[in-house]
Amino acid sequence: MILFKKSPWILAGLLVILILAVFVASLNTGVIRLSPMNTFNALLGKGSSENELILFDFRMPRMVLSMCVGAGLAIAGAIFQSITRNDLAEPGLIGINAGAGVAVVLFIFLTGGVLEEVSGLSVFMLPLLAFLGAILTAGLIYLFAWKNGVTPLRLILVGVAMQAILSAVLIVLQLSMEDRDFNKALVWLMGSIYSANWGYVWSVLPWLLILIPFAIYKSRYLNILHVGDAAAMGLGINVERERKKLLIVAAALTGASVSAGGGIAFAGLVAPHVARRLVGPKHERFLPISALIGALLLLFADMIARTILMPSELPVGIVVSCIGAPYFLYLLMKSK
Repeated sequence: MILFKKSPWILAGLLVILILAVFVASLNTGVIRLSPMNTFNALLGKGSSENELILFDFRMPRMVLSMCVGAGLAIAGAIFQSITRNDLAEPGLIGINAGAGVAVVLFIFLTGGVLEEVSGLSVFMLPLLAFLGAILTAGLIYLFAWKNGVTPLRLILVGVAMQAILSAVLIVLQLSMEDRDFNKALVWLMGSIYSANWGYVWSVLPWLLILIPFAIYKSRYLNILHVGDAAAMGLGINVERERKKLLIVAAALTGASVSAGGGIAFAGLVAPHVARRLVGPKHERFLPISALIGALLLLFADMIARTILMPSELPVGIVVSCIGAPYFLYLLMKSK
Protein backbone atom coordinates (compact mmCIF):
# COMPACT_ATOMS: atom_id res chain seq x y z
CA MET A 1 0.00 0.00 0.00
CA ILE A 2 1.39 3.40 -1.04
CA LEU A 3 0.55 5.71 1.86
CA PHE A 4 1.22 9.12 0.27
CA LYS A 5 0.58 8.40 -3.41
CA LYS A 6 -1.94 11.26 -3.73
CA SER A 7 -0.35 13.59 -1.19
CA PRO A 8 3.46 13.47 -1.58
CA TRP A 9 3.86 17.08 -0.48
CA ILE A 10 2.30 16.29 2.88
CA LEU A 11 4.99 13.66 3.33
CA ALA A 12 7.63 16.17 2.18
CA GLY A 13 6.40 18.59 4.84
CA LEU A 14 6.54 15.90 7.53
CA LEU A 15 10.08 14.99 6.49
CA VAL A 16 11.19 18.63 6.63
CA ILE A 17 9.75 18.89 10.15
CA LEU A 18 11.59 15.71 11.16
CA ILE A 19 14.84 17.03 9.67
CA LEU A 20 14.45 20.29 11.60
CA ALA A 21 13.72 18.39 14.82
CA VAL A 22 16.79 16.15 14.43
CA PHE A 23 18.87 19.19 13.44
CA VAL A 24 17.91 21.05 16.62
CA ALA A 25 18.47 17.94 18.76
CA SER A 26 21.87 17.39 17.14
CA LEU A 27 22.90 20.98 17.85
CA ASN A 28 22.34 20.32 21.56
CA THR A 29 24.20 16.99 21.75
CA GLY A 30 27.87 16.21 21.90
CA VAL A 31 30.78 16.03 24.32
CA ILE A 32 30.04 19.64 25.29
CA ARG A 33 26.32 19.84 25.90
CA LEU A 34 24.53 23.10 25.29
CA SER A 35 21.16 23.98 26.73
CA PRO A 36 18.39 24.93 24.29
CA MET A 37 18.59 28.53 25.53
CA ASN A 38 22.36 28.72 24.97
CA THR A 39 21.90 27.25 21.51
CA PHE A 40 19.14 29.73 20.68
CA ASN A 41 21.20 32.70 21.89
CA ALA A 42 24.22 31.53 19.91
CA LEU A 43 22.11 31.21 16.75
CA LEU A 44 20.92 34.78 17.25
CA GLY A 45 24.49 35.99 17.76
CA LYS A 46 23.94 36.72 21.45
CA GLY A 47 25.79 33.72 22.89
CA SER A 48 29.30 33.37 24.21
CA SER A 49 32.21 33.11 21.79
CA GLU A 50 32.80 29.51 22.95
CA ASN A 51 29.21 28.45 22.21
CA GLU A 52 29.26 30.16 18.82
CA LEU A 53 32.54 28.41 17.99
CA ILE A 54 31.06 25.02 18.88
CA LEU A 55 27.89 25.59 16.87
CA PHE A 56 29.08 27.43 13.78
CA ASP A 57 32.57 26.00 13.33
CA PHE A 58 32.16 22.41 14.50
CA ARG A 59 28.59 21.11 14.68
CA MET A 60 26.66 23.01 12.04
CA PRO A 61 29.00 22.42 9.05
CA ARG A 62 29.12 18.74 9.95
CA MET A 63 25.33 18.51 10.11
CA VAL A 64 24.79 20.44 6.87
CA LEU A 65 27.39 18.28 5.14
CA SER A 66 25.73 15.09 6.38
CA MET A 67 22.43 16.22 4.86
CA CYS A 68 24.13 17.08 1.55
CA VAL A 69 25.87 13.71 1.42
CA GLY A 70 22.67 11.86 2.32
CA ALA A 71 20.64 13.65 -0.35
CA GLY A 72 23.32 13.11 -3.01
CA LEU A 73 23.69 9.39 -2.31
CA ALA A 74 19.91 8.93 -2.20
CA ILE A 75 19.37 10.52 -5.63
CA ALA A 76 22.31 8.57 -7.08
CA GLY A 77 20.88 5.33 -5.70
CA ALA A 78 17.44 6.13 -7.09
CA ILE A 79 18.90 6.70 -10.57
CA PHE A 80 20.93 3.48 -10.47
CA GLN A 81 17.87 1.51 -9.37
CA SER A 82 15.83 2.95 -12.22
CA ILE A 83 18.32 2.51 -15.07
CA THR A 84 19.14 -1.05 -13.94
CA ARG A 85 15.51 -1.84 -13.03
CA ASN A 86 16.77 -3.44 -9.82
CA ASP A 87 15.70 -2.22 -6.39
CA LEU A 88 18.88 -3.66 -4.84
CA ALA A 89 21.26 -1.51 -6.91
CA GLU A 90 23.11 1.35 -5.24
CA PRO A 91 26.45 3.17 -5.76
CA GLY A 92 28.30 1.21 -3.08
CA LEU A 93 27.32 -2.18 -4.47
CA ILE A 94 28.16 -1.65 -8.14
CA GLY A 95 31.60 -0.08 -7.79
CA ILE A 96 30.96 3.66 -8.13
CA ASN A 97 31.79 4.37 -4.46
CA ALA A 98 34.96 2.32 -4.79
CA GLY A 99 36.01 4.19 -7.95
CA ALA A 100 35.62 7.54 -6.24
CA GLY A 101 37.35 6.09 -3.18
CA VAL A 102 40.39 4.97 -5.16
CA ALA A 103 40.83 8.52 -6.49
CA VAL A 104 40.62 10.09 -3.02
CA VAL A 105 42.79 7.46 -1.29
CA LEU A 106 45.36 7.89 -4.05
CA PHE A 107 45.26 11.62 -3.29
CA ILE A 108 45.90 10.87 0.40
CA PHE A 109 48.77 8.57 -0.55
CA LEU A 110 50.44 11.02 -2.94
CA THR A 111 50.04 14.10 -0.73
CA GLY A 112 51.16 12.49 2.51
CA GLY A 113 47.71 12.18 4.07
CA VAL A 114 46.73 15.82 4.44
CA LEU A 115 43.03 15.21 3.80
CA GLU A 116 41.72 17.08 6.83
CA GLU A 117 44.30 19.88 6.63
CA VAL A 118 43.59 20.90 3.05
CA SER A 119 42.18 24.37 2.59
CA GLY A 120 41.37 26.87 -0.12
CA LEU A 121 41.35 25.44 -3.63
CA SER A 122 42.61 22.07 -2.34
CA VAL A 123 39.25 21.41 -0.70
CA PHE A 124 37.52 21.78 -4.05
CA MET A 125 39.94 19.30 -5.61
CA LEU A 126 38.47 16.41 -3.63
CA PRO A 127 35.01 16.40 -5.28
CA LEU A 128 36.70 16.85 -8.65
CA LEU A 129 39.05 13.90 -8.04
CA ALA A 130 36.23 11.74 -6.72
CA PHE A 131 34.07 12.79 -9.68
CA LEU A 132 36.80 11.74 -12.11
CA GLY A 133 37.22 8.42 -10.30
CA ALA A 134 33.47 7.79 -10.29
CA ILE A 135 33.06 8.79 -13.96
CA LEU A 136 35.99 6.62 -15.04
CA THR A 137 34.52 3.68 -13.13
CA ALA A 138 31.08 4.25 -14.63
CA GLY A 139 32.65 4.41 -18.09
CA LEU A 140 34.50 1.13 -17.55
CA ILE A 141 31.34 -0.54 -16.28
CA TYR A 142 29.43 0.67 -19.32
CA LEU A 143 32.22 -0.42 -21.67
CA PHE A 144 32.50 -3.94 -20.26
CA ALA A 145 28.72 -4.29 -20.08
CA TRP A 146 28.33 -3.39 -23.77
CA LYS A 147 27.31 -6.19 -26.08
CA ASN A 148 25.07 -4.95 -28.87
CA GLY A 149 23.80 -2.48 -26.32
CA VAL A 150 23.73 -2.50 -22.53
CA THR A 151 21.22 -4.51 -20.55
CA PRO A 152 20.42 -3.71 -16.89
CA LEU A 153 21.50 -7.19 -15.76
CA ARG A 154 24.91 -6.93 -17.43
CA LEU A 155 25.34 -3.44 -15.96
CA ILE A 156 24.82 -4.79 -12.43
CA LEU A 157 26.99 -7.89 -12.87
CA VAL A 158 29.89 -5.88 -14.32
CA GLY A 159 29.43 -3.32 -11.54
CA VAL A 160 29.73 -5.99 -8.86
CA ALA A 161 32.90 -7.32 -10.50
CA MET A 162 34.32 -3.78 -10.72
CA GLN A 163 33.54 -3.28 -7.03
CA ALA A 164 35.64 -6.36 -6.19
CA ILE A 165 38.55 -5.24 -8.36
CA LEU A 166 38.61 -1.68 -7.00
CA SER A 167 38.31 -2.92 -3.42
CA ALA A 168 41.48 -4.94 -4.04
CA VAL A 169 43.18 -1.83 -5.45
CA LEU A 170 42.20 0.09 -2.31
CA ILE A 171 43.75 -2.60 -0.12
CA VAL A 172 47.01 -2.45 -2.11
CA LEU A 173 47.10 1.34 -1.77
CA GLN A 174 46.45 1.17 1.97
CA LEU A 175 49.16 -1.43 2.51
CA SER A 176 51.60 0.87 0.70
CA MET A 177 50.89 3.76 3.08
CA GLU A 178 52.63 4.71 6.27
CA ASP A 179 50.72 3.99 9.48
CA ARG A 180 49.45 7.55 9.91
CA ASP A 181 48.12 7.77 6.38
CA PHE A 182 46.73 4.23 6.55
CA ASN A 183 44.63 5.08 9.61
CA LYS A 184 43.27 8.22 7.95
CA ALA A 185 42.36 6.33 4.80
CA LEU A 186 40.74 3.53 6.82
CA VAL A 187 38.56 5.92 8.81
CA TRP A 188 37.61 7.78 5.64
CA LEU A 189 36.70 4.57 3.79
CA MET A 190 34.39 3.52 6.65
CA GLY A 191 32.48 6.76 6.11
CA SER A 192 33.36 9.68 8.33
CA ILE A 193 32.57 13.39 8.31
CA TYR A 194 34.22 14.21 11.63
CA SER A 195 36.61 16.72 10.01
CA ALA A 196 33.85 18.61 8.21
CA ASN A 197 34.11 22.36 7.78
CA TRP A 198 32.34 24.95 5.67
CA GLY A 199 34.92 24.50 2.91
CA TYR A 200 33.75 20.92 2.36
CA VAL A 201 30.12 22.07 2.37
CA TRP A 202 30.76 24.69 -0.31
CA SER A 203 32.76 22.20 -2.36
CA VAL A 204 29.87 19.71 -2.49
CA LEU A 205 26.83 22.00 -2.55
CA PRO A 206 27.23 23.33 -6.14
CA TRP A 207 27.26 19.77 -7.51
CA LEU A 208 24.02 18.98 -5.69
CA LEU A 209 22.31 22.25 -6.70
CA ILE A 210 23.03 21.50 -10.37
CA LEU A 211 22.69 17.71 -10.59
CA ILE A 212 19.66 17.04 -8.36
CA PRO A 213 17.36 19.45 -10.26
CA PHE A 214 18.67 17.99 -13.53
CA ALA A 215 17.83 14.47 -12.31
CA ILE A 216 14.31 15.61 -11.37
CA TYR A 217 14.01 17.27 -14.79
CA LYS A 218 14.81 13.86 -16.33
CA SER A 219 12.00 12.19 -14.34
CA ARG A 220 10.02 11.43 -17.50
CA TYR A 221 12.89 9.44 -18.98
CA LEU A 222 13.53 7.65 -15.69
CA ASN A 223 9.86 6.65 -15.52
CA ILE A 224 10.05 5.09 -18.97
CA LEU A 225 13.46 3.45 -18.49
CA HIS A 226 12.22 1.89 -15.27
CA VAL A 227 9.45 0.19 -17.25
CA GLY A 228 11.81 -1.28 -19.85
CA ASP A 229 13.95 -0.57 -22.89
CA ALA A 230 11.32 -1.83 -25.33
CA ALA A 231 8.72 0.62 -24.04
CA ALA A 232 11.24 3.47 -24.15
CA MET A 233 12.27 2.71 -27.74
CA GLY A 234 8.61 2.40 -28.69
CA LEU A 235 8.11 5.99 -27.52
CA GLY A 236 11.01 7.20 -29.64
CA ILE A 237 13.55 7.62 -26.82
CA ASN A 238 17.22 7.03 -27.51
CA VAL A 239 17.72 4.57 -24.65
CA GLU A 240 21.52 4.36 -24.75
CA ARG A 241 21.98 8.13 -24.88
CA GLU A 242 19.63 8.77 -21.97
CA ARG A 243 21.12 5.93 -19.94
CA LYS A 244 24.61 7.37 -20.45
CA LYS A 245 23.49 10.83 -19.34
CA LEU A 246 21.80 9.49 -16.22
CA LEU A 247 24.76 7.23 -15.43
CA ILE A 248 27.06 10.27 -15.56
CA VAL A 249 24.71 12.25 -13.29
CA ALA A 250 24.53 9.42 -10.76
CA ALA A 251 28.30 8.91 -10.86
CA ALA A 252 28.93 12.63 -10.37
CA LEU A 253 26.56 12.78 -7.39
CA THR A 254 28.28 9.73 -5.91
CA GLY A 255 31.73 11.20 -6.45
CA ALA A 256 30.84 14.51 -4.81
CA SER A 257 29.19 12.77 -1.85
CA VAL A 258 31.99 10.24 -1.37
CA SER A 259 34.67 12.95 -1.52
CA ALA A 260 33.15 14.62 1.54
CA GLY A 261 31.60 11.73 3.46
CA GLY A 262 33.79 8.75 2.62
CA GLY A 263 32.62 5.29 1.69
CA ILE A 264 29.11 5.37 3.16
CA ALA A 265 27.26 2.28 1.98
CA PHE A 266 23.52 1.52 1.93
CA ALA A 267 22.30 5.15 2.11
CA GLY A 268 21.68 5.01 -1.64
CA LEU A 269 19.76 1.77 -1.18
CA VAL A 270 17.52 2.45 1.82
CA ALA A 271 16.35 6.01 1.07
CA PRO A 272 15.06 5.41 -2.50
CA HIS A 273 13.41 2.13 -1.56
CA VAL A 274 11.56 3.66 1.40
CA ALA A 275 10.55 6.65 -0.75
CA ARG A 276 9.19 4.38 -3.47
CA ARG A 277 7.04 2.52 -0.97
CA LEU A 278 5.66 5.79 0.40
CA VAL A 279 4.90 7.78 -2.77
CA GLY A 280 5.09 5.24 -5.61
CA PRO A 281 7.47 4.91 -8.57
CA LYS A 282 6.81 8.21 -10.38
CA HIS A 283 10.17 9.96 -10.28
CA GLU A 284 8.86 13.51 -10.16
CA ARG A 285 7.56 12.60 -6.68
CA PHE A 286 9.94 9.82 -5.82
CA LEU A 287 13.26 11.70 -6.30
CA PRO A 288 12.58 14.71 -4.00
CA ILE A 289 11.27 12.39 -1.27
CA SER A 290 14.36 10.18 -1.67
CA ALA A 291 16.60 13.23 -1.18
CA LEU A 292 14.75 14.24 1.99
CA ILE A 293 14.87 10.71 3.43
CA GLY A 294 18.58 10.45 2.60
CA ALA A 295 19.28 13.78 4.31
CA LEU A 296 17.29 12.70 7.38
CA LEU A 297 19.01 9.31 7.51
CA LEU A 298 22.57 10.73 7.41
CA LEU A 299 21.73 13.54 9.85
CA PHE A 300 20.28 11.07 12.35
CA ALA A 301 23.13 8.58 11.83
CA ASP A 302 25.70 11.32 12.42
CA MET A 303 24.02 12.32 15.67
CA ILE A 304 24.11 8.69 16.84
CA ALA A 305 27.74 8.33 15.73
CA ARG A 306 28.76 11.38 17.77
CA THR A 307 26.93 10.46 20.96
CA ILE A 308 26.68 6.68 21.37
CA LEU A 309 30.31 6.24 22.54
CA MET A 310 31.10 9.71 23.91
CA PRO A 311 33.76 11.09 24.18
CA SER A 312 34.83 8.78 21.33
CA GLU A 313 32.76 8.61 18.15
CA LEU A 314 31.98 6.08 15.46
CA PRO A 315 32.38 6.67 11.72
CA VAL A 316 28.93 7.53 10.44
CA GLY A 317 29.25 4.85 7.76
CA ILE A 318 29.16 2.15 10.45
CA VAL A 319 25.89 3.51 11.85
CA VAL A 320 24.34 3.69 8.38
CA SER A 321 25.50 0.12 7.68
CA CYS A 322 23.89 -1.08 10.93
CA ILE A 323 20.63 0.39 9.64
CA GLY A 324 21.01 -0.48 5.97
CA ALA A 325 22.50 -3.98 6.04
CA PRO A 326 19.49 -5.64 7.79
CA TYR A 327 17.18 -3.77 5.40
CA PHE A 328 19.23 -5.01 2.45
CA LEU A 329 18.93 -8.61 3.69
CA TYR A 330 15.18 -8.08 4.08
CA LEU A 331 14.92 -6.86 0.47
CA LEU A 332 17.10 -9.72 -0.72
CA MET A 333 14.85 -12.31 0.92
CA LYS A 334 11.73 -10.69 -0.57
CA SER A 335 13.14 -10.32 -4.09
CA LYS A 336 12.45 -12.98 -6.69
